[in-house]
Amino acid sequence: MTQFAYSRIPAEAEALRAEVRGFLADALHDFPAARRADSWMGFDAGFSRKLGQRGWIGMALPKRYGGAEAGPFARYVVIEELLAAGAPVSAHWIADRQSGPLILRYGSEAQKDRHLPAICRGEQYFCIGMSEPGSGSDLASIKSRAQRKDDCWVLNGQKLWTTNAHKSHFMIALARTAEKTASRHEGMSQFIVDLHAPGVTIRPIRDLAGSEHFNEVFFDDVRLGPDALIGTKGQGWEQVTAELAFERSGPERFLSSIALLHTLIDAIGPVPDALQAKEIGRLTARLFSLRNMSLSVTAQLAAGANPAWAASCVKDLGTGFEQELPDVAQLLHDTQPAIAGGTDHARVQAQLTQMAPSFSLRGGTREILRGIIARGLGLR
Repeated sequence: MTQFAYSRIPAEAEALRAEVRGFLADALHDFPAARRADSWMGFDAGFSRKLGQRGWIGMALPKRYGGAEAGPFARYVVIEELLAAGAPVSAHWIADRQSGPLILRYGSEAQKDRHLPAICRGEQYFCIGMSEPGSGSDLASIKSRAQRKDDCWVLNGQKLWTTNAHKSHFMIALARTAEKTASRHEGMSQFIVDLHAPGVTIRPIRDLAGSEHFNEVFFDDVRLGPDALIGTKGQGWEQVTAELAFERSGPERFLSSIALLHTLIDAIGPVPDALQAKEIGRLTARLFSLRNMSLSVTAQLAAGANPAWAASCVKDLGTGFEQELPDVAQLLHDTQPAIAGGTDHARVQAQLTQMAPSFSLRGGTREILRGIIARGLGLR
């Protein structure tokens, strides 16, 4: 059974930290706290291009495709610093974390040559087409279908809750390419879909905080070239599960609310009362434990393992931490949340209180994650 063994960041990777911090101190010197709180969803193409110029996107990809052939720990350091500082990473985020590695592993040479260098430059953005209406987290029940006709594929269907589809260039979409069999996970394939192709309609969904990050995406007889299929026909489920391992284990799974911890500590000041000191210490201890668990999963990925259940543990526990933080902050400091006006802490408190419920939805609901954990532990 995989264990959460302590894993230290190698010295060569740790050496990157000072450089990244120096860059961020300059690049984000005028960023207000509320903007830093939106790090995950902060879309800034210019910032992404600056990261690409420094070689900090697609770091683990081969040099021939524009990457740096850096190890997982080097990338971990960069991502940790970006999120801790509240940098706007949304533009390139999915391409860097999921789509690039997926294309490298399963894509054709033509797909790699076309997409990977642009991803590494911070100039090409992807979204993920998995969820559908009526399917929830049960991907085996998707209804979108791609049928081979003559020299192309024709895609019909709908995707829901698709992050940044309205700002992305491409989607990696999961669709049925064969009828359902006794094995519900067979007969699905993945496609690279140009989101500007005829027949693609994108409708943003406004969330509780007034932002439009999620989208409905409709496919009406969208014609895809024969080179749109990524990987092997019918192996979409295997490819998707490999993709989700990249999504569930990194520092992004416990740093979504970190801006609020920063403003809370600033608001309390250097002389906390007993309750404030105790609770901030408790939050810090949990954060440290989650980080060590995440580093353990990174070490397993670096060794070529597939720690799906361990990554799910990090995501589930990390989400709990992220969602609890706004409630604890409200308990510890008598600040009225403010959507506009007020202090930095009041605005960040309001923003993350509104956003926190979504943290346990993205990347897999708790029910899905705990099913994976149970199977990993041999309990089902």
